Amino acid sequence: MTAEAPVRPQVVAHRGASYENAEHTLGAYVAALDAGAEGLECDVRLTADGHLVCVHDRDLRRTAGRRDAISTLDLADLERLDVASWKNPWADLDDEAPIRDESLDRVLTLRKLLETAADYHRRVELAIETKHPTRYGGLVEKRLVETLRDFGWHREGTPVRVMSFSLTALSRVDQMAPEVPLVMLLDKSAMWPVLRRMIGKDWLVGPGIDLLREEPELARRIHRRGHDIHVWTVNTEEDLRLCLDLGVTAVISDRPALMLHLLDGAPGDEDRAR
Repeated sequence: MTAEAPVRPQVVAHRGASYENAEHTLGAYVAALDAGAEGLECDVRLTADGHLVCVHDRDLRRTAGRRDAISTLDLADLERLDVASWKNPWADLDDEAPIRDESLDRVLTLRKLLETAADYHRRVELAIETKHPTRYGGLVEKRLVETLRDFGWHREGTPVRVMSFSLTALSRVDQMAPEVPLVMLLDKSAMWPVLRRMIGKDWLVGPGIDLLREEPELARRIHRRGHDIHVWTVNTEEDLRLCLDLGVTAVISDRPALMLHLLDGAPGDEDRAR
C-alpha cells in the first residue's frame, strides 16, 4: 500500500501580500492576486459612520501615526490617510521608482475588496475576520452579512468564509447567514476542549502556526472531530512542511508567492524560496 500524498492546501494572502507591501492596502491585494493567491484574508472594523474597513489594529498608530480608534473616525477621515509609507519609508528617495497610484496606499473598504475579488478573472476566495471586542458589538457582523447579501455571497457556494476568535461573533453570523462557512480561530490549546463541544459540526478551525509547532497533536485532535484546518500565519518552508504533514486545507501567509513556489514550483524569484 502506498502512502497517500499530502493535501495540497489553499494559499491565502494574509492582509494581502503583506511581507513586501503595506498590509490591507489595495496594492497588497493586487500583488497577491498577481502572484496567484487563491484566497485573500482581511480583518474588518466598523467606522463611526458605519463602513467596514480592512484594518487589523484598534487604531492606526502603527500604520499611519494616528492614535484615534477606528470606531471614532468617519470613512472620509480615514481615506485621507497614507497607510503605506511606513512599510518603505525611504521610497521617496528613489528617483527611479515609478510614480505610484495613491489609491493603492489608502485605507481599503471591505466593499472595494469584495468588488476587486468579484471582478477578477478567476475565482478568488475571501477569509474575513471580525475583530472583537469592539464598541459596536454585533453590529459588525450585521453590517458584514448585509454587505455579503449585496453580492449574493450569503448563499451556498459563496467564496467567503468568516473567521473570529469570538464564538459569539461566529454564532451571530451563523444565525443571519447559515450557509456562510465559519472558522473558529484558536491561539491557545487549552480552549479546544471547551470549543469542540460548542462549535458547529461543519465549522472550520484556525489554529496559529506557533500553536501547532508547540503541539502538533492538536491538529490531529481537531481532525478527529471532523473539522478541516486553516492555519495562520505560515511564512517559511519549514512551517509549510509542518502544515503538509498535518493535512491542513489552507495556509494563510504574508508571502503567498513563496508558498505557491514551494507547493507548485510556480515561476518567480528563486531567492523567495530560500
